[in-house]
Amino acid sequence: MTDAVADVEVERIGRAGLITLNRPAVLNALTLPMIRQIRAALDRHVADPAVEVVVIRSSSPRAFCAGGDMRRIRELSLAGAFDEIAAFFTDEYALNLAIAECTKPYVALIDGVAMGGGLGLSVHGRHRIVTEHAMLAMPETAIGFIPDVGASYFLSRLEPAIGRWLALTGARIGGIGAMAAGLATQFIPRDRLPALQADLADASAGSIDAVLARYAEPIDRDAALQALRRRAAGFDAPSLADVLAAWRGSAGAEALAAFSPAALAQTFELLNAAAGRSLKDCLALEFEGSMHAARHPDFIEGARAVLVDKDRRPRWQPHP
Repeated sequence: MTDAVADVEVERIGRAGLITLNRPAVLNALTLPMIRQIRAALDRHVADPAVEVVVIRSSSPRAFCAGGDMRRIRELSLAGAFDEIAAFFTDEYALNLAIAECTKPYVALIDGVAMGGGLGLSVHGRHRIVTEHAMLAMPETAIGFIPDVGASYFLSRLEPAIGRWLALTGARIGGIGAMAAGLATQFIPRDRLPALQADLADASAGSIDAVLARYAEPIDRDAALQALRRRAAGFDAPSLADVLAAWRGSAGAEALAAFSPAALAQTFELLNAAAGRSLKDCLALEFEGSMHAARHPDFIEGARAVLVDKDRRPRWQPHP
């Protein structure tokens, strides 16, 4: 039996409780109704004794989830509707925490683009599957925002240079890079996913690891990690000024102009503050930071330049 509710499909096949993101025209960008539907589906599957594993996936080969619908957040900010913005982030972050605390095996099939809120739906889960088509990123600083959805938690736990590099630059990494960094748990080619999902439907909670291991493909983790370290060189410097100097030296001043100075400063401080804190505490920090960013002129301008007019020519506010 399938319940099709707007942009989220919920069903049980055998022992697997499925959550399918189905808003392909906008790469499954998350709206508040979608967030609430996903949370209701997660709670339903956890409560159902017939469900042994929760699987979240996309109906589109292009994207798992491109993140929150930040065009809508911009519209709300322009309208002064900050209560609605707060409701969005409150429910999204509560969903991120619920995924991390899920008492049943939670398997995210990351095939295609996964950015921002898409990582919030996947990286907090127990099993994060990536394919050769996966592309992960936290690109918020390019729209004058901060990495949220628990990113301050999981990025601050990576190697310092790599975590900061991903947070500040919005750099994109593929499935093998995500494995090397520690964001993904198994690399499974796309053409194996249908058979994997069929086996998950027959699996018990205790056999999930063995099922995934049968489909996973080995990677050269050391080589991939060294490649990430080369790209992130200098991002473990002690101050933001030192990090920006290293970045400017490798990418040039023009590359830095694409990013909000205020968002870079806020992100640097956020990752430092998140070190050693629980996910719940990090989400609380992010809520404060997100509400601040949503009110900042750089977010209005950055979202305009990247998401609305798409001219990629933001005019940032000066930052001390």
